Amino acid sequence: MGALEAVLQRERMGLTTREVGRIVSVGAGVARVRGLPRVQAEELVSLQGGLLGLAHNLDRDEVGVVLLGPQRTLSAGSLVHRTFRILDIPVGEELIGRVVDALGRPIDEHGAVRLRERRPVERPAPPILHRAPVTRPLQTGLKVVDSLLPIGRGQRELILGDRQTGKTAIALDAILNQRNKGVLCIYCAIGQRSSAVAKLLAYLRRHDAMSYCIVVVASADEPPGVQHIAPFAATTMAEYFMEQGRDVLIVYDDLTRHARAYRELSLLLRRPPGREAYPGDIFYVHSRLLERATQLRKEYGGGSLTALPIAETQSQNIAAYIPTNLISITDGQIVLSPQLFRKGILPAIDVGRSVSRIGGKAQLPCYRAVAGELRLSYAQFEEMEVFARFGTRLDDATIAMLERGRRIRAILQQPQYEPLPVPEQMVALLAASGGLLNATSIDKVALVEKVIRNAVTAELPAVCQRMESGIRLSAEDREDLLRVIRGAVNGITETGNDASA
Repeated sequence: MGALEAVLQRERMGLTTREVGRIVSVGAGVARVRGLPRVQAEELVSLQGGLLGLAHNLDRDEVGVVLLGPQRTLSAGSLVHRTFRILDIPVGEELIGRVVDALGRPIDEHGAVRLRERRPVERPAPPILHRAPVTRPLQTGLKVVDSLLPIGRGQRELILGDRQTGKTAIALDAILNQRNKGVLCIYCAIGQRSSAVAKLLAYLRRHDAMSYCIVVVASADEPPGVQHIAPFAATTMAEYFMEQGRDVLIVYDDLTRHARAYRELSLLLRRPPGREAYPGDIFYVHSRLLERATQLRKEYGGGSLTALPIAETQSQNIAAYIPTNLISITDGQIVLSPQLFRKGILPAIDVGRSVSRIGGKAQLPCYRAVAGELRLSYAQFEEMEVFARFGTRLDDATIAMLERGRRIRAILQQPQYEPLPVPEQMVALLAASGGLLNATSIDKVALVEKVIRNAVTAELPAVCQRMESGIRLSAEDREDLLRVIRGAVNGITETGNDASA
């Protein structure tokens, strides 16, 4: 009996106090609650049926709660409990290759994910003293991007364009090009149709990319609160790997839908609207997210987080509210043109309106030898092409410039799902910038380019290896490349003449 009395003494019943509120009203993704006087901003609350919510608005008489799931079980009068914690998600190696929702729960029918560590969704961005300059390139495999709009590891490059102009295709090619490069990729789908997400997952699996990818999905069927936290959750997953010294690429597809979801939440919670009915803090929401992408110093892990946010424009209006905000936050933008897309010039990147503010600092030395000349030639061609449409008589030098520019534009075109390694890009760009394709008809540029790439990789493997390793090309290497390119072009020309004869 003595032992039993000792146990009872330790386990004496006591009273505990809990804050319990009641739902006053339920809306589309939000609920208004009374009776939680000490709840804190962004605190997680528990609702009926195991549903979670975020305390978003703290008014004097009631609390506006953002629901993180369907509200089918909720009604006026339902109880709400404080949890005394903030929203967190699981992070770890086990997430690689999986498809999860915004709360880190698997949705790919491959079983549960057992992770030991959880981290808050909202985390402060690394301070300035923890950041290092962006100097290492992140190759996308796209000739026009890697040569004219280089992206560095730790950079934030916005992809901007109208609907159906190939924004996701550029991001997907960048993901596919990271195979065997030690870069972990995270794709965050925000407010997209489930069919579009399923199609993208099929492409990733078909190209064996899921082995180094994490896909976070907050589809259009999800409540706006889930769509709002999805990019922050994906960034928390990415930061786990970045702080371990790894390089991570994250794609937000897209932040225009994310802004609309946040606008919907704000209007339902009766926050004062601003320009285009967006709340006044929408700029802070996106800057708080994108500032977490950076290159860390070696003493703080040395990892990097590269962000490729996607934004949708209407009628190419890049001066709209959300595109303008994102342009001012990011380190450059890739602007897609519907006119180029309709002409079949893919990827439909408008080089004149696109920019990378990192520039050649994060570019391999072999690109710098041709990129400046290539960009200047292409800009002159685009300007002269506009005047040539008026039907004016042109001198021989202008005609030669136009013909060379058309071949440069043709060489920059590239099919989807075919990212190219650095040496193959370089020889194609060198052939175009050096005028070695001037005698080739436009419709045969793709064929000639393929022959050139095969010839150089077969005859000059040592030079190709030096280009990929970041060693500056010597004059002898350049002459060897030009010699092989000329030989390949001449061989095609002679074969074509023999065939025509």
